[in-house]
Amino acid sequence: MPRGLSPFGMPARHPWEIPLLVVVIMITGVAYLLAILLVLVELVAEPVVDAQGQPESGGSLLTSPYVLVLLFAPVLLWAGRGLNFARMRINGVRMSPTQFPEGYRLVQEAAARFGMSKAPDAYVILGNGQINAFASGHGFRRFVVVYSDLFEIGGKAREPDALAFIIGHEVGHIAAGHVSYWRQLGMFVAPYLPILGSSLIRAQEYTADNHGFCNRHLGAPGAMATLAAGKYLNTEVGFDEMADRAATEKGGFVLLVNAMSSHPVLTWRMWALRDRSKPGPMFWHPSPPHPGTIPPPGGYPCKQHPQPTPRNPADPGRLPRCLVRGPGTSTTSA
Repeated sequence: MPRGLSPFGMPARHPWEIPLLVVVIMITGVAYLLAILLVLVELVAEPVVDAQGQPESGGSLLTSPYVLVLLFAPVLLWAGRGLNFARMRINGVRMSPTQFPEGYRLVQEAAARFGMSKAPDAYVILGNGQINAFASGHGFRRFVVVYSDLFEIGGKAREPDALAFIIGHEVGHIAAGHVSYWRQLGMFVAPYLPILGSSLIRAQEYTADNHGFCNRHLGAPGAMATLAAGKYLNTEVGFDEMADRAATEKGGFVLLVNAMSSHPVLTWRMWALRDRSKPGPMFWHPSPPHPGTIPPPGGYPCKQHPQPTPRNPADPGRLPRCLVRGPGTSTTSA
């Protein structure tokens, strides 16, 4: 495996991240300068008058929402980050040795794994069925938020390895500098840049995935399966079977959906977490290393289900039908 893509050593930054970041910062800087220039021109320019010498009632640049947002971007971003952190501090359950101790330990381990001098704060908030986690910061504070559905009743991780991967991913965002105020200020117009802005954020997600993989590589399949099918049906997901579709699901709309997405599409993301020989695909679907390997000879393994308990000795019941066979293999039931 190349350096930074294996579970050992420090995780690698995706090679597209910094070039895209430089371009976005340059565009954002130009947008800031244009907003300031337009306001200065508005202030010093002579008013336009009509034939009667009265000022024309045209729209003023000083009241344009786009110009105002750009002018006050530093304050808006600072206030938004502060409000977000305040909501976590007063509504979230802060992980500690006595509250969600397993999650607390995983955050501490991830921070140490990435060489951080201080572990971020970590909070659990009500998920209401949503599977999510995120990282942010305000001032010199950094924090991770995990939705409650990633935990079992009693505070234990529903999927310990998967949770370790997810926490490593979020702590990786912090370690890679993705939540820095100055970086986010330089990326302020990224959401308004079609393709370009989403590609930068997608590259950052690949970087964070490298951190999650280095933190707990065994948790990558479980984490992706949970994102694909949820916390109850994740065991029904065949990681290899879904990852292989990254090479078989083709077409212009597939490429467009990926290009417009802020996160790598799941099939490509799974492929990247399985194939650690190269960085995750950004704009073009991956190709199998050898022809005829997708699907694999003999098909994909059947998911094992518990045999139902017979209602009486005379009715032994039926074993579940295996529906995940490759071409050329038969489907049987007992």
